[in-house]
Amino acid sequence: MQNRSIIIDCDPGQDDAIGLLLAMSSPDELDILGVTTVAGNVPLELTERNARLMCDIAGRADVPVYAGCAIPMQRDLLTAENVHGKTGIDGIEIVEPEKQLEPKHAVDFIVDTLRSSEGNSVTLVPTGPLTNIGTAIQKDRSILDAVDEIVLMGGAMREGGNSSPSAEFNMLVDPHAADIVFRCGRPITVMSLDVTHQVLATAERRDRIRAIDNRAGQATAGMLDFFNRHDTLKYSSLGAPLHDPCTIAYLLAPQLFEGKQCNLTVETESELTMGHTAVDFWHVTDRPVNVQWMYEVDADGFYALLIDRLGRYRNG
Repeated sequence: MQNRSIIIDCDPGQDDAIGLLLAMSSPDELDILGVTTVAGNVPLELTERNARLMCDIAGRADVPVYAGCAIPMQRDLLTAENVHGKTGIDGIEIVEPEKQLEPKHAVDFIVDTLRSSEGNSVTLVPTGPLTNIGTAIQKDRSILDAVDEIVLMGGAMREGGNSSPSAEFNMLVDPHAADIVFRCGRPITVMSLDVTHQVLATAERRDRIRAIDNRAGQATAGMLDFFNRHDTLKYSSLGAPLHDPCTIAYLLAPQLFEGKQCNLTVETESELTMGHTAVDFWHVTDRPVNVQWMYEVDADGFYALLIDRLGRYRNG
């Protein structure tokens, strides 16, 4: 596989954190230009710290981390400590990272990086609210020329909503930013709850991860043990879904996923359905296609990939 230049925009969150570990385990395939953080699962000062801590655990001091937007574009911030715990990554020991935060604002990093990149050369991988990406596009729309693809986690169709009756968390936190992104005109692949609710961290899968004798494997197991308690109770499932790593798994092994070209529109007006992703799955309107909507995944293949890549880290 050709090395792919990516920017990961995230709000760690156990599942974002595991997605970062998956990405940083694969330098031959993924050239991480930077990790940008946004307020979402927890406030910004925690998401940027958590991203830096993942760099320490992965031994990837070469990956720069930038802090971005602390509030959504138009709405008050909604966070999810009830799911992720007070730190966002409860389940592991939290220490002050050795990895330092870059001084530049994340939006400026995104804009400057894309301005200086060749056309269709950078993939954006947002796994949190789309505030940083939407703000960057709003600041300078010409940066889209450098974007090869946007592979994001967010939205739902058949699975409804996980933070309101009809909205997935990332879409609900900043629907206005999501609207900007989905109307940007670049290729977009969406990992929604329809897919992510299929990759459950069952006890057997967590045990296989726990058996990985390195820091990344042990951190992943610890985070999953905590993360599991909320979703297994909420959904009466066998394990919590690993939402955000689906984006990285798609970049590494797209054959694990099945999708369909659709139109997607985000609700930004109605408080009743704010953040709802209206997916024209059966093409019943004349709205133009703007996303590849993923709806099926090989869950066993996903966990085989995750376990293999976590096992590549050195012991210690």
